[in-house]
Formats: sequence, structure tokens, C-alpha cells
Amino acid sequence: MVGDRRTVLIVTDGSKKVAIMAESIAGALQGKKVQIREASVFNGTDLLAADIILIGCQKATPDSFDYLDELLQHVNLAGRSCGIFSPASKKAVQYLAGMLRSSEALLKAEPLLAENSGEIHEWAARVAS
Repeated sequence: MVGDRRTVLIVTDGSKKVAIMAESIAGALQGKKVQIREASVFNGTDLLAADIILIGCQKATPDSFDYLDELLQHVNLAGRSCGIFSPASKKAVQYLAGMLRSSEALLKAEPLLAENSGEIHEWAARVAS
């Protein structure tokens, strides 16, 4: 969509592979305002301005996600587009899906389990649509 300035928040566990994926996703979301935050410095108010929320981790239950996990049990994200991603861990995306369940966030695409830039671009376009 031309002129679409929706805000995208990408929260990562801080691992190198996930950070690289987050940068690739951000690059695929041209025309949107993208903020990447490591969970260790994430603040609950970061969610307020986000129209689209993307969350990625390398392994299930990273320590850095304790606050985010707790917060998502108490906020309502109904109607907001969400996406989850991991370099290669099905357990990580299962964990992320469970973490988002009570928030009622709208998962717009299947979880992304790839580092391939073509797949990342296609996935980002589906989530942001």
C-alpha cells in the first residue's frame, strides 16, 4: 500500500541469528516505520504505538522474554497483526504462539522458520498486509 506508514515493532531475544532475521524483515517492510527492540530493553509502552508486532527467538523460553511473556498475559492485542519467527526452532515458534494466545493477537501468517531472504520477504508481506 503506497503511503502506508503503519508502525512495526519487532521484539527479539538478542541472539545473533534472530537479529539478522529481524534486520531482513525490517528491510522487507519498506514504507513502514520499523522499530527493533531486544526483549532485554523492551518496554511495555513500545506496544502502544505498534500496529504490527513481530516476535522472534532462537530457542523456546529465553530468559530475556520473561517480562514480555508476563505482559502478554495481561494486554489485549485483538485486531493487531502479529507474526512470530525463529531461525530453525519449531519449539521456539510453539512457545511464541502460546505466549501470544491470551493477548488475542491476530497471527497473519504461519510462523517463519527460515533465514532465506526470499521467504522472509514473502512472509513479511503477508504479515503486514
